[in-house]
Amino acid sequence: MKKMSLFFKVCIIFLVVLAVLFSCKAKPAIKIGAVFAVTGPASYLGAPEEKTAQMLVEEINAKGGINGQKIELIVKDTQASTEKAISLAKQLIEEDKVVAIIGPTTSGESMKLKELCEQAQVPLISCAAAEDIVIPVAKFVFKTPQKDSFAAKWIYEDMKKKGIKKIGIVASNTGFGNGGLAQLKANAADFGIEIVISETYDKAATDLTALLTKIQAKNVQAIVNWSIEPAQAIIAKNMKQLKMTAQLYQSHGFGNIKYVEAAGDAAEGIIFPCGRMFLADKLPDSDPTKKLLVDYVAKYKSKFNEDPSTFGGHAYDALNIVVEAIKIAKSTERAQIRDAIEKINNFPGTAGVFNFTADDHNGLSMDSFKMFIVKAGKFELYE
Repeated sequence: MKKMSLFFKVCIIFLVVLAVLFSCKAKPAIKIGAVFAVTGPASYLGAPEEKTAQMLVEEINAKGGINGQKIELIVKDTQASTEKAISLAKQLIEEDKVVAIIGPTTSGESMKLKELCEQAQVPLISCAAAEDIVIPVAKFVFKTPQKDSFAAKWIYEDMKKKGIKKIGIVASNTGFGNGGLAQLKANAADFGIEIVISETYDKAATDLTALLTKIQAKNVQAIVNWSIEPAQAIIAKNMKQLKMTAQLYQSHGFGNIKYVEAAGDAAEGIIFPCGRMFLADKLPDSDPTKKLLVDYVAKYKSKFNEDPSTFGGHAYDALNIVVEAIKIAKSTERAQIRDAIEKINNFPGTAGVFNFTADDHNGLSMDSFKMFIVKAGKFELYE
């Protein structure tokens, strides 16, 4: 009887030890996919996105991860190719079994992945700007940059104040360029703006003199360029060479100081809408995004020895939104993460304060933008 009693005690102790060991066993990592144009024509955007996402994952994991689970970020370089974006996203969904995907970098890629992720029922948080990414709403698709229509309205509002009425538009033949062109045309009449001439150019263009000569002949008061390609700098340089006096406005795709560096003194005076990152330290303490922006800018500069861009900020927001959704859902199930994103409200990000709903998968408002101007090779708030 005593032997039997001892046997049971040993068994109980053994089971307790097993339970402790099992509870101490590391939980599996949460796999999050990222598709960025790290190299290629959109690398000015994708490279800071990749750097930012890796930096943020390191920080989160150093603090214990999410609900005790570390993050495994699986990054794929699309080189801004829609074909590669589709192939790599399928790998992430079917082979890596990621719980969500952040990116891609460009609007064209995002539109291709919109259908893919919707069918696969995998949350996609795009880092691209075109409104078509979230309008019409797709259940599993979200985005972090501000809407194109917001940017168009900010530009037109400034033109209205200046008395500018006749303009020319140039845009790249990409998803972002086409989306912006559509918004510029849709909102012009509301601000008393006449689009005298509208031209598109190839995203790989290296000289736009001929196109700008056509526009110059129309005697427009201002030109709006809508692109994310290096052509943003070429537009400015070619206008200077042609001695054009029209005011140059750029889209929010201009939010990387490398474009200014590429244009040199031809960038002087360019006006464009952008988020608050470039005036982070000047924001009032009451601004809900100030602490986050100041912290992000300081950490990025320290780690990579370069200025951050709004594009890196889009990846920062996308990853933080996935993390917040997992915390809210207390789950890594794709559908539950999706549902939780729609519950995220008053959530500060680099692009503004996010308030997602079932009808709004961008979550930002008009005041997420400010107007900036290039002065002496730097971005300054434009009043």
